[in-house]
Amino acid sequence: MNPLMTAAYDLVWSAVALVAFGLAAWAIVSLSRRARHLPSTGVLTWALVIVMVPVLGPVSWMAAGRRARVSRS
Repeated sequence: MNPLMTAAYDLVWSAVALVAFGLAAWAIVSLSRRARHLPSTGVLTWALVIVMVPVLGPVSWMAAGRRARVSRS
């Protein structure tokens, strides 16, 4: 244990990491349920955004991606 940092600091950052992981998991599950209605390049792009951009990726999927137009092919 680092004597210069309190245990609360570790707990807060652990909670932030857990929330970020939970958001990413929720967004990936949501994307996989909608994947058959989206083009494959769109699914791949959204999956990369969700995984590579920790908090903004899942939030942007929930805000914009789920409402994206569905291809009729």
